[in-house]
Amino acid sequence: MKIMSEGLQKLAGERLRRLFGTLTDHRLLAVLVGAGATALIQSSTTTTVMVVGFVNAGLMSLLQAIGVVIGANIGTTVTAQLIAFNLAHYALPVIGVGAALKLFVRTPRWQQAGEVILGFGLLFLGLGLMKEAFDPVRGDHDFQAMFLHVGDSPLLGVAIGAVTTMLVQSSSATIGLTIALATSGLLGFEASVALILGENIGTTVTANIAALGTSLAARRTALAHFLFNAIGVCCMLLFFPLFISLVAAITPGDPDFIVRSAEQLDAFGGAIGDKPYIARHIANAHTLFNILNALMFIPLIGHLGRLTAVLIPGGGPAPEFHLRHLDARVLDTPPIALAQARSETIHMVRVTGDVLRETVGLLRNQSPGRIQPILKMEEHVDLLQREITDFLVALSRQSITAETSIEVVNIMHAVNDLERIGDHCVHLARLMQRKVDQNVIFSEAARREIDELTELTRSFFDMTAAALEADQGIDPEQAGSREGAIARMAETLRSNHIGRLNTGECSVVPGLLYIDILHHLEKIGEHTLKLGRAFAAGA
Repeated sequence: MKIMSEGLQKLAGERLRRLFGTLTDHRLLAVLVGAGATALIQSSTTTTVMVVGFVNAGLMSLLQAIGVVIGANIGTTVTAQLIAFNLAHYALPVIGVGAALKLFVRTPRWQQAGEVILGFGLLFLGLGLMKEAFDPVRGDHDFQAMFLHVGDSPLLGVAIGAVTTMLVQSSSATIGLTIALATSGLLGFEASVALILGENIGTTVTANIAALGTSLAARRTALAHFLFNAIGVCCMLLFFPLFISLVAAITPGDPDFIVRSAEQLDAFGGAIGDKPYIARHIANAHTLFNILNALMFIPLIGHLGRLTAVLIPGGGPAPEFHLRHLDARVLDTPPIALAQARSETIHMVRVTGDVLRETVGLLRNQSPGRIQPILKMEEHVDLLQREITDFLVALSRQSITAETSIEVVNIMHAVNDLERIGDHCVHLARLMQRKVDQNVIFSEAARREIDELTELTRSFFDMTAAALEADQGIDPEQAGSREGAIARMAETLRSNHIGRLNTGECSVVPGLLYIDILHHLEKIGEHTLKLGRAFAAGA
């Protein structure tokens, strides 16, 4: 399942990113996005953990997140429906096809498709082996008696299903185990449905663990997931016999029919003692429960959000500065992790722009009060550079596509260029501090030239930043022309200043400071050009 899910995530790639980008406050749309995303990646746990990360980063509201989580519960039922197909006989050929595509085909998309096919084949091979492993205990009365207790008490079945899924942290895995037990004739239909209901509660634990130490809204999102499933299961237990009858009515065959003769074995396959119809009944029960639960809660999303606010009240003040978009919990889903890295890099562009604008103000007004804020903001730039780089290094260790790997490298180059721009701003601030401390005075011509170069550099960065924030392409010729203009102006100003030094219009100490200022402004222009190129290459 892990191999299949990772392959699907790679194939989904941009589709998954665009799917979450369509979110609005429309409840039904949020539910559809959650269902679609989970159907794409075959893991409701991954979707829910991603949602908690989005809420923690401020990219999604609580009500949006609840809608997506409700949809994720529907999307995950696709896995159970796939498992219900008895395809174990075709598992080895499917594995062979998948392995061949993954190992011998050079086209990335076909390699990713091969990974999905390989995971699909391994899933059914594993289910077949698991089912065969139960054959020796079919006649064990003690083993059968244990499951009879589950059938007699749905509440016990719910508890066992919940605890098992909490330990395994994968509802799809425990549903597969339940179907294998039931198909082998060791579980009755009612006991299987009770386990399935419990597994829907147990799967919420992963998101609640992921929410520990996150924002108030993220913790409320995880709690809403638990409440939604737990309340739904409680309601279903109240009408348990009716629910069982409804599933039996919409699904062909008797779920507790057992293969007992050679003729029946020829007709249904498998082994003597198997229940050929029960797998589809269990899958349909899982699907029907989640659809009914969603229909019940879609009108109540606002009330569910308010209930989580009552159960998790208050919240302390937000930290002065923090990462807005990165969340290590989504590293297992590279397309989303990459989108977060790009968003955090855009945040870094804004912070670096603030540092540069403050530095421009310092160069123009020569106010010593601006120096400390520049140093403080540049510390934030350094923090962002470290955190984004660490996040990207962790992402690169995942199973990612060649395209994702290239984009990871380009974003690394971009954050390094931003960090260097911040460093040059700090150097400029310290030069201005020296100017104040040594009471250095520039000539009127030197001040005017610095203002001109400063304005040219600032406008180039602002143009690049605006294009990046709007997700627009950078015109390479225009960017190269702007950077070239900065370099030519810096060279011209250096020549002019050397002339003033030769004529005695400027003294040596101011002259050296002036040359250093030109150098750092020119370097900011160079790194701005590299920044635009890195983002253009990573787009």
